[in-house]
Amino acid sequence: MNETVSWRKKSRFAETWRQLKKNKVAVICLFVIIAVVLIAIFAPVIAPYSYEKQDYSSVYAPPSAEHLLGTDGLGRDILSRLIYGAGQSLQLGVISTAIASVIGIIIGSIAGYYGGWKDNLIMRFFDIYQSIPMFLLCVTLAAVMGPSLNNATLAIGIGMIPGPARMMRASILSIREMDYVESAKAINAHSSHIIRKYIVPNAIAPLIVYVTMSIGMNVLAGAALSFIGLGAQPPVPEWGAMVSDARNIMRDHGTLALYPGICIMIVVLAFNLLGDGLRDALDPRLKN
Repeated sequence: MNETVSWRKKSRFAETWRQLKKNKVAVICLFVIIAVVLIAIFAPVIAPYSYEKQDYSSVYAPPSAEHLLGTDGLGRDILSRLIYGAGQSLQLGVISTAIASVIGIIIGSIAGYYGGWKDNLIMRFFDIYQSIPMFLLCVTLAAVMGPSLNNATLAIGIGMIPGPARMMRASILSIREMDYVESAKAINAHSSHIIRKYIVPNAIAPLIVYVTMSIGMNVLAGAALSFIGLGAQPPVPEWGAMVSDARNIMRDHGTLALYPGICIMIVVLAFNLLGDGLRDALDPRLKN
């Protein structure tokens, strides 16, 4: 039985990969994301300098063999800070998305499976919740908890919960009357077992696409929080914070804001285009 389930999972993954490979842009974006993740993991090995190292004799130095992208106002190597900053920005995007997705899947599963007053109560609460602009809510939460990278991550995660919850509920509503769910109910399987074993695995495909795109959106939200001083704090190198540090000197040293801005753009675009590719790969109507 376990071998059959394992084979089905491998077959599903292989079919999704086969469809995804047809989208060359999505595949390129996937490799870009993998490259950024590897850079973030091996930053201490790859970076030529520590992100904290200051050289006051090389303040605002132009690109050179010693500093490939130049230095900032404290003589810190820009390339090294961009490399270390990849990990901070990915943390904001990935962990905040994971927080929102886990909580959203649980709440959405309860609302979609049980329906009735529980569904109405949860959905009306989310109506009120989403009446507050998401970024304003994140700013408020981050300000209350205090400016830091971890608090900004938590604030974004809390602010994004309604999205995956609503998507999971919608997916469950479309499959909860399926024969395999009715069969599980007929043998008196526990509701939590049915949700965990039958409902969530079959409703998760649309959420995978949503989560992939949300990571890029949350990287951007995290950069915005850092830009206004509620995210990463000095000397932590986060791309949004680096743009913020350079905003007053952009006229004379515009590249200090340009480099992290390009990094943010590339990562956000890669996650969005990969999400588009996954949506097409997981759509049964497009398989051939």
